[in-house]
Amino acid sequence: MNWLSYLAPLATGARVTLELTLYSTVLGGLFAFLFGLGRLSRKRLWRWTCIALIELFRGTSLLVQLFWLFFALPMLGQALGIDLRLPPVLAGTLALSLNIGAYGAEVVRGAIQAVPPRQYEAAQALDFTARQTLWRIALPQAIPEMLPSFSNLAVQNLKDTALVSLIGLGDMAFQAERIRNFTQDSVPVYSLLLLLYFGMALVLAGAMRILECSVGRWRHRRA
Repeated sequence: MNWLSYLAPLATGARVTLELTLYSTVLGGLFAFLFGLGRLSRKRLWRWTCIALIELFRGTSLLVQLFWLFFALPMLGQALGIDLRLPPVLAGTLALSLNIGAYGAEVVRGAIQAVPPRQYEAAQALDFTARQTLWRIALPQAIPEMLPSFSNLAVQNLKDTALVSLIGLGDMAFQAERIRNFTQDSVPVYSLLLLLYFGMALVLAGAMRILECSVGRWRHRRA
Protein backbone atom coordinates (compact mmCIF):
# COMPACT_ATOMS: atom_id res chain seq x y z
CA MET A 1 0.00 0.00 0.00
CA ASN A 2 1.28 3.46 -0.94
CA TRP A 3 2.43 5.65 1.93
CA LEU A 4 0.60 8.61 0.41
CA SER A 5 -2.73 6.84 0.86
CA TYR A 6 -2.20 7.08 4.62
CA LEU A 7 -2.16 10.88 4.53
CA ALA A 8 -5.91 11.37 4.00
CA PRO A 9 -7.05 9.65 7.24
CA LEU A 10 -4.10 11.12 9.13
CA ALA A 11 -5.08 14.59 7.89
CA THR A 12 -8.60 14.00 9.21
CA GLY A 13 -7.09 13.08 12.56
CA ALA A 14 -4.78 16.10 12.39
CA ARG A 15 -7.79 18.41 12.23
CA VAL A 16 -9.18 16.83 15.41
CA THR A 17 -5.76 17.12 17.08
CA LEU A 18 -5.46 20.80 16.14
CA GLU A 19 -8.96 21.61 17.38
CA LEU A 20 -8.36 19.77 20.64
CA THR A 21 -4.99 21.52 21.10
CA LEU A 22 -6.54 24.94 20.47
CA TYR A 23 -9.52 24.42 22.79
CA SER A 24 -7.53 22.88 25.64
CA THR A 25 -4.66 25.37 25.42
CA VAL A 26 -6.96 28.39 25.55
CA LEU A 27 -9.10 26.90 28.33
CA GLY A 28 -5.97 25.73 30.13
CA GLY A 29 -4.62 29.28 30.03
CA LEU A 30 -7.80 30.51 31.68
CA PHE A 31 -7.50 27.82 34.35
CA ALA A 32 -3.84 28.77 34.86
CA PHE A 33 -4.75 32.38 35.66
CA LEU A 34 -7.73 31.31 37.76
CA PHE A 35 -5.71 28.87 39.86
CA GLY A 36 -2.55 30.99 39.92
CA LEU A 37 -4.31 34.15 41.08
CA GLY A 38 -6.43 32.09 43.46
CA ARG A 39 -3.29 30.71 45.07
CA LEU A 40 -2.26 34.29 45.85
CA SER A 41 -5.70 35.28 47.12
CA ARG A 42 -6.15 36.61 50.63
CA LYS A 43 -9.35 34.60 50.98
CA ARG A 44 -8.24 31.47 52.77
CA LEU A 45 -10.97 29.13 51.50
CA TRP A 46 -10.44 30.10 47.86
CA ARG A 47 -6.65 29.98 48.22
CA TRP A 48 -6.63 26.49 49.70
CA THR A 49 -9.17 25.26 47.15
CA CYS A 50 -6.89 26.40 44.33
CA ILE A 51 -3.85 24.87 46.02
CA ALA A 52 -5.69 21.55 46.37
CA LEU A 53 -6.72 21.55 42.70
CA ILE A 54 -3.22 22.45 41.52
CA GLU A 55 -1.61 19.68 43.56
CA LEU A 56 -4.28 17.17 42.50
CA PHE A 57 -3.81 17.71 38.78
CA ARG A 58 -0.03 18.05 39.00
CA GLY A 59 0.31 15.02 41.24
CA THR A 60 -1.77 12.53 39.24
CA SER A 61 -1.40 11.05 35.78
CA LEU A 62 -3.11 12.83 32.89
CA LEU A 63 -4.20 9.43 31.59
CA VAL A 64 -5.91 8.62 34.89
CA GLN A 65 -7.58 12.05 34.91
CA LEU A 66 -8.87 11.41 31.39
CA PHE A 67 -10.22 7.98 32.28
CA TRP A 68 -11.81 9.32 35.46
CA LEU A 69 -13.69 12.03 33.58
CA PHE A 70 -14.80 9.72 30.80
CA PHE A 71 -15.46 6.44 32.62
CA ALA A 72 -15.73 7.10 36.37
CA LEU A 73 -17.62 10.41 36.42
CA PRO A 74 -20.70 8.99 34.61
CA MET A 75 -20.84 6.10 37.11
CA LEU A 76 -20.65 8.58 39.98
CA GLY A 77 -23.41 10.60 38.39
CA GLN A 78 -25.52 7.48 37.95
CA ALA A 79 -25.18 6.71 41.66
CA LEU A 80 -26.34 10.27 42.43
CA GLY A 81 -29.15 10.16 39.88
CA ILE A 82 -27.45 12.76 37.63
CA ASP A 83 -26.40 12.37 34.02
CA LEU A 84 -22.70 13.28 34.04
CA ARG A 85 -21.72 11.57 30.79
CA LEU A 86 -19.25 13.63 28.78
CA PRO A 87 -18.70 13.35 25.01
CA PRO A 88 -15.14 12.23 24.19
CA VAL A 89 -14.15 15.65 22.87
CA LEU A 90 -15.40 17.39 26.01
CA ALA A 91 -13.76 14.87 28.35
CA GLY A 92 -10.48 15.15 26.44
CA THR A 93 -10.55 18.95 26.35
CA LEU A 94 -11.39 19.20 30.05
CA ALA A 95 -8.69 16.74 31.15
CA LEU A 96 -6.02 18.43 29.03
CA SER A 97 -7.01 21.96 30.05
CA LEU A 98 -7.14 21.18 33.77
CA ASN A 99 -3.75 19.50 33.56
CA ILE A 100 -2.06 22.32 31.67
CA GLY A 101 -3.89 24.83 33.89
CA ALA A 102 -2.42 23.28 37.03
CA TYR A 103 1.13 23.52 35.68
CA GLY A 104 0.48 26.97 34.24
CA ALA A 105 -0.83 28.18 37.60
CA GLU A 106 2.66 27.88 39.06
CA VAL A 107 4.01 29.90 36.13
CA VAL A 108 1.45 32.64 36.80
CA ARG A 109 2.14 32.64 40.53
CA GLY A 110 5.91 32.76 40.07
CA ALA A 111 5.78 35.56 37.49
CA ILE A 112 3.52 37.74 39.63
CA GLN A 113 5.63 37.19 42.73
CA ALA A 114 8.74 38.08 40.69
CA VAL A 115 7.47 41.64 40.13
CA PRO A 116 9.79 43.85 42.24
CA PRO A 117 8.29 44.77 45.64
CA ARG A 118 8.91 48.46 44.98
CA GLN A 119 6.29 48.28 42.22
CA TYR A 120 3.67 47.20 44.75
CA GLU A 121 4.89 49.85 47.18
CA ALA A 122 4.47 52.51 44.49
CA ALA A 123 0.94 51.28 43.77
CA GLN A 124 0.13 51.45 47.47
CA ALA A 125 1.53 54.98 47.64
CA LEU A 126 -0.77 55.94 44.76
CA ASP A 127 -3.70 54.45 46.69
CA PHE A 128 -4.38 51.74 44.08
CA THR A 129 -6.86 49.04 45.01
CA ALA A 130 -5.75 45.40 44.91
CA ARG A 131 -7.53 44.95 41.57
CA GLN A 132 -5.93 48.06 40.08
CA THR A 133 -2.51 46.91 41.27
CA LEU A 134 -3.03 43.52 39.65
CA TRP A 135 -4.26 44.80 36.29
CA ARG A 136 -2.13 47.94 35.95
CA ILE A 137 1.09 46.95 37.70
CA ALA A 138 1.56 43.21 38.16
CA LEU A 139 0.10 41.57 35.04
CA PRO A 140 1.62 43.92 32.43
CA GLN A 141 5.06 43.07 33.84
CA ALA A 142 4.38 39.41 34.57
CA ILE A 143 2.72 38.26 31.34
CA PRO A 144 5.85 38.67 29.13
CA GLU A 145 7.77 36.58 31.65
CA MET A 146 5.11 33.85 31.54
CA LEU A 147 5.04 33.37 27.78
CA PRO A 148 8.21 31.24 27.29
CA SER A 149 6.92 28.75 29.87
CA PHE A 150 3.43 28.84 28.40
CA SER A 151 4.98 28.11 24.99
CA ASN A 152 6.57 24.95 26.37
CA LEU A 153 3.28 23.94 27.99
CA ALA A 154 1.39 24.46 24.72
CA VAL A 155 3.79 22.18 22.82
CA GLN A 156 3.57 19.59 25.60
CA ASN A 157 -0.21 19.84 25.43
CA LEU A 158 -0.12 19.14 21.69
CA LYS A 159 1.81 15.93 22.33
CA ASP A 160 -0.47 14.92 25.19
CA THR A 161 -3.51 15.01 22.89
CA ALA A 162 -2.45 11.56 21.66
CA LEU A 163 -3.92 10.13 24.86
CA VAL A 164 -7.48 10.97 23.79
CA SER A 165 -7.29 8.17 21.23
CA LEU A 166 -7.76 5.80 24.19
CA ILE A 167 -11.33 7.05 24.71
CA GLY A 168 -12.24 6.71 21.03
CA LEU A 169 -11.64 10.26 19.83
CA GLY A 170 -10.50 10.19 16.21
CA ASP A 171 -7.30 12.22 16.48
CA MET A 172 -4.04 11.51 14.63
CA ALA A 173 -2.94 8.77 17.02
CA PHE A 174 -6.34 7.06 16.73
CA GLN A 175 -6.25 7.17 12.92
CA ALA A 176 -2.68 5.90 12.85
CA GLU A 177 -3.60 2.95 15.03
CA ARG A 178 -6.56 2.12 12.78
CA ILE A 179 -4.33 2.17 9.70
CA ARG A 180 -1.70 0.02 11.39
CA ASN A 181 -4.27 -2.54 12.51
CA PHE A 182 -5.63 -2.76 8.95
CA THR A 183 -2.31 -2.81 7.06
CA GLN A 184 0.18 -4.09 9.67
CA ASP A 185 2.49 -1.47 8.14
CA SER A 186 3.94 -0.06 11.34
CA VAL A 187 7.10 1.68 10.12
CA PRO A 188 5.57 4.07 7.55
CA VAL A 189 2.46 4.75 9.62
CA TYR A 190 4.28 5.72 12.79
CA SER A 191 7.00 7.52 10.82
CA LEU A 192 4.37 9.73 9.21
CA LEU A 193 2.73 10.25 12.59
CA LEU A 194 6.06 11.25 14.09
CA LEU A 195 6.71 13.76 11.31
CA LEU A 196 3.20 15.23 11.58
CA TYR A 197 3.52 15.81 15.33
CA PHE A 198 6.98 17.29 14.81
CA GLY A 199 5.74 19.66 12.11
CA MET A 200 2.75 20.76 14.16
CA ALA A 201 4.97 21.34 17.20
CA LEU A 202 7.31 23.52 15.13
CA VAL A 203 4.41 25.61 13.84
CA LEU A 204 2.95 25.98 17.33
CA ALA A 205 6.32 26.94 18.81
CA GLY A 206 6.79 29.49 16.03
CA ALA A 207 3.36 31.00 16.65
CA MET A 208 4.09 31.27 20.37
CA ARG A 209 7.43 32.90 19.58
CA ILE A 210 5.66 35.53 17.45
CA LEU A 211 3.28 36.14 20.35
CA GLU A 212 6.24 36.55 22.73
CA CYS A 213 7.83 39.12 20.43
CA SER A 214 4.55 41.01 20.06
CA VAL A 215 3.99 41.17 23.80
CA GLY A 216 7.62 42.20 24.31
CA ARG A 217 7.21 45.13 21.91
CA TRP A 218 3.94 46.08 23.65
CA ARG A 219 5.74 46.11 27.00
CA HIS A 220 8.51 48.34 25.66
CA ARG A 221 5.97 50.79 24.24
CA ARG A 222 4.24 50.99 27.63
CA ALA A 223 7.59 51.56 29.30
